[in-house]
Amino acid sequence: RCILYSAALFLFLLIAGAAFLLYPSDPEIRLTRIRLNRIGIRTNPRPILDLSFSITVKVHNRDFFSLTYDTLAVSVGYRGRQLGFVTGGGGGRIRARGSSYVDATLTIDGFEVIYDAFYLLEDIAKGVIPFDTDTRVEGKLGLFFFTVPLKVHFFSIPVVIF
Repeated sequence: RCILYSAALFLFLLIAGAAFLLYPSDPEIRLTRIRLNRIGIRTNPRPILDLSFSITVKVHNRDFFSLTYDTLAVSVGYRGRQLGFVTGGGGGRIRARGSSYVDATLTIDGFEVIYDAFYLLEDIAKGVIPFDTDTRVEGKLGLFFFTVPLKVHFFSIPVVIF
């Protein structure tokens, strides 16, 4: 009877360990770099700010199997208002327990300064402009002959420029 209980406990621990290691978890997504490329100001018919950023997003696969992503989308906002949206990478594959960096260019045309002028001037005077980022990744996790669909949403506040 003792051997039977020990075998059952060993089998249970083996199944629990396999489930823990093989259960898919969301990838870790982090905006690692955002660099201001250019700033332009148009005054006709109202004050409008044009911005261009180079961004790099790090996607880390924490699982013990590969991650194939179809799209990686990053949205950037300021003070709760969405400024621009970019989809980068065009898809790719991240090996098990590995990381990948995705580069993209975000162009914001027509940021109306009039609404956030006070806050923008205050942030520029401080030397820090807080931008909100919203990152989404869609793809598949692959283990042996199985694929599991994946959608991850990540919200980060703030990203500091200057």
